[in-house]
Amino acid sequence: MSHANLGHKPPFRADQVGSLLRPEPVKEARRRFFAGEIDQDTLTAVENDAIREIVAKQKDIGLAAVTDGELRRSWWHFDFLEHLEGVQGYEPKQGGIQFHNVTTRPRAIRVVGKLGFSKDHPMLAHFRFLRDVAGEHVAKMTIPSPSMLHFRGELADGVYPDEDEMFHDLAVAYQDAIRAFYDAGCRYLQLDDTAWAYLCSDEQKQQMMAKGRDPKRLEAKYAETINKALEGKPADMTITMHICRGNFRSTWISSGGYEPVAETLFQKLNIDGFFLEYDTERAGGFEPLRFVNRKSLTIVLGLITSKHGALEDKDEVKRRIDEATHYVPLEQLCLSPQCGFASTEEGNLLTEDEQWAKLRHVVEIAHEVWN
Repeated sequence: MSHANLGHKPPFRADQVGSLLRPEPVKEARRRFFAGEIDQDTLTAVENDAIREIVAKQKDIGLAAVTDGELRRSWWHFDFLEHLEGVQGYEPKQGGIQFHNVTTRPRAIRVVGKLGFSKDHPMLAHFRFLRDVAGEHVAKMTIPSPSMLHFRGELADGVYPDEDEMFHDLAVAYQDAIRAFYDAGCRYLQLDDTAWAYLCSDEQKQQMMAKGRDPKRLEAKYAETINKALEGKPADMTITMHICRGNFRSTWISSGGYEPVAETLFQKLNIDGFFLEYDTERAGGFEPLRFVNRKSLTIVLGLITSKHGALEDKDEVKRRIDEATHYVPLEQLCLSPQCGFASTEEGNLLTEDEQWAKLRHVVEIAHEVWN
């Protein structure tokens, strides 16, 4: 199938969030690497081969933007955040992140010094490899939003007694990261963020308040920090945000429509496009999209689920896209899965064939709706 909208600015009519199921050779090589049986160069060679294969498949399906599937990562967020200056990853003695009926393995991050972004950050090299393999296609890079450092991290004693100073340094670190990815050739960058979905959930907000966090202050500080991070963004670089309700082994964390944060998201964040989960009733209706009031903002409707392999009815998807046009013009809408297929290396509960069928489904429906 020919790729859709290759000359069109991202996000594309048929797009994707980013992560893909880890092929078996990658899983086996990572197991052997962590067991000390192979070295980093051998692991990287296996990852490189797998990324070449999945990029070729994305091109064949007709996607205009290709990703490396996050195949080199264990987690969608920690792998990036741990390599910021001043951040340390560690394994807590107990407890991973609690999802609906399942918990991740333990991993956490703490801020131990002044935050910054280093030109030696490993994901710059990861992007350069993707850029070279992408060829004439757009190479899409995904990284966690700055909010995630604060939301998922903790502060070591004596570091940043003034939290506002930490948010300032975090924003500057991201300014440097955005410039570094741009200099490496990145023109399509996505910030992945679960915090906004938590701020839509009454249950999660109660848990925040029980820990002494004020949801309204977080909403304001996260918006301010993201906008500061975007200051000086090159005009020919598209930066989108994916808002996620949790995606681990096909389960989830938070429920609730976008209404509580819609005005902030759609009118105050200087983001070029939002990837929004709309695959289940837990995401609410399209009414919050009434706050979209600028023609430069693209809304990518995540109407295709990545959590199971059954294909959605095409007519039902088209009906829902039509429903969304009551609030946002069709030319400002796109289609994608609601999330990636493997936010962590464990992956969701579907097969690789089902994953590729889902992405092909997105492309076919987009062709029928927009062409």
